[in-house]
Amino acid sequence: MKSNAAKPHGSRRIAVAALALFTLSCGDQPTAPSGAAAKPAPAAQAAAPAPPPAPAVLSMEQKITNLARAAYPTFDVQPFTTATIAKAPVLLIGTFTTISAKAQTSGQREAYRICLALADLRTGKIVAKGIARAQLTGVDLTPLPYYADSPIVAPDKVTEGYVKSCQGTRVGDPVDPAYLDNIVASAVINDAIRAYDAKRYKEALDIYSGVFASGKGDQLRVYNGIYLVSLKLGRRDAATEAFGKIVDFGLASKRLSVKFLFAPGSTQFVSDPQVSGQYAMWLRQIATHTAKTSECLDIVGHTSASGSDAVNERISLQRAQYVKQRLDADAAALKTRTKAIGMGSQENLIGIGSDDAKDAIDRRVEFKVVDCG
Repeated sequence: MKSNAAKPHGSRRIAVAALALFTLSCGDQPTAPSGAAAKPAPAAQAAAPAPPPAPAVLSMEQKITNLARAAYPTFDVQPFTTATIAKAPVLLIGTFTTISAKAQTSGQREAYRICLALADLRTGKIVAKGIARAQLTGVDLTPLPYYADSPIVAPDKVTEGYVKSCQGTRVGDPVDPAYLDNIVASAVINDAIRAYDAKRYKEALDIYSGVFASGKGDQLRVYNGIYLVSLKLGRRDAATEAFGKIVDFGLASKRLSVKFLFAPGSTQFVSDPQVSGQYAMWLRQIATHTAKTSECLDIVGHTSASGSDAVNERISLQRAQYVKQRLDADAAALKTRTKAIGMGSQENLIGIGSDDAKDAIDRRVEFKVVDCG
């Protein structure tokens, strides 16, 4: 791994502790952030991260944690929790990005780029940085439950701040304030994700509700979490209300990416009700909430990387047109305020062309808020 590190200061040595990664394109659509904090015993602290999006990330996290414990026994590897963060540890953050042969986050992906950064929470600065690449072969990107179930893939300021802190910094640069200022809330949200993945839905709802009540809850991850756990608990009215807040958040940020899963090569939603059972409600909420504004929408269809460019462009446009028809049916006022656009596979987030759960977010539809002029 290529790395750069600042010299240790005082009794606080810096070492790789553990790993939290993203499986999305570099700095574009990040998923939920987590981190790893390192603390040299007894003066400082280090942490292993909260649940990452895929088994591959869990495996890598564990390997790096074991390596840190073996190579740096003076470091105490701890979980990314509010208790750990309160001790101002050294925090390890990371991203996991599919890239092409030209190291770009577009086109056919042929490798993974791993970016790691150590952030000193006492100074708020990046103190070490590392970059490596890995082959695609043997990497299991099947999403863990929270990420598999999430309807939304658009970023918010906190997750964007996390990615910028890892990918857009050099040693000595400050941690992005959008992430640093919300780091305690991020630790709590990761507890909620853990609870969701363990099917402790009532506990997860309590955690999300607490974050929302704290004043730090105006985050897409919080609204998304409340939607998911409400649905699991059979609270459909609450789930509908939460999804409406997701839509409002997306409209306010000028971008709403919804993971409508289409059958590969098709313009129809998958027929499995466990996957597409809520799509009608999603569309009604998008139509209703958008109709209440004066905004216009570009409805942008996407495909996975499999198939020819010509076929993918045609299918992505037809998918966007299908969604437009559904929205227009739910809110007639949108007929002249929406436009269907097809992007083919040009803006893949995963880009591996597996046409299964691993690259489901590549077969998405985005709603971009535009001026109506």
